[in-house]
Amino acid sequence: MTSPSTITMFGADWCRDCIRTKKQLDDLGISYTYVDLVVDPAAADVAREISGRTNIPVVVYPDASHHVEPSNADVEIKLRELSLI
Repeated sequence: MTSPSTITMFGADWCRDCIRTKKQLDDLGISYTYVDLVVDPAAADVAREISGRTNIPVVVYPDASHHVEPSNADVEIKLRELSLI
């Protein structure tokens, strides 16, 4: 489901943190794959396997690291570390 060169975000449209993180990625012009857990409920199992938690969003980075419910600062630091911004 995830490509090594892509950011994947697992989220839902009712989740405030998901909306915030999605907006941040959009505003920064970051290309990512959005997995909508409302449309694809089975993907919640994948997100849980990655993170070990049921919290969202789960953001998976190209280096296979991930954040769960990251702050905007967390995401920005990681994107800079990966030279994506």
